[in-house]
Amino acid sequence: MHIELSPVAFVRNTRTEVIDDNWGAIISEIQLAEGIPEEAFDGITSFSHLHIIFYMDKVKDEKAIAQSRHPRNDVYLPRVGTYAQRNKNRPNKLGLSTVQLISRAGRTIRVKYLDAIDGTPILDIKPVMKNFQPKGTIREPHWTSDILKQYW
Repeated sequence: MHIELSPVAFVRNTRTEVIDDNWGAIISEIQLAEGIPEEAFDGITSFSHLHIIFYMDKVKDEKAIAQSRHPRNDVYLPRVGTYAQRNKNRPNKLGLSTVQLISRAGRTIRVKYLDAIDGTPILDIKPVMKNFQPKGTIREPHWTSDILKQYW
């Protein structure tokens, strides 16, 4: 099966390198791609948060593999598979962030908490709705809190 996608928007911000921490200070603009009408953003400001699905185009193909490794290559953390962590080295190079919507101006929205670098292609934008959020308690291993202390 072959899947072909085109970007609906692009990220504009000051982060030009993939760095694991301090994303909370970054305010990003998401600008609609050519051919996507401005009206695609109509009504978006009635939502406080959005899900952003993006393509991590700067990940080298040879690193984009499913594997088991220590998160952040820290040997003191348990070895876990690609799908048990949120690292950038994934077979399809897809990223997902839940962002806070700050504002909209025409073809551009400003967001906080997007961990994507400048120029990153956006594949989809979806509003966060309470009824689509997980039901029940979210469970995660303790190491996730440790590695994310400085993330935002």
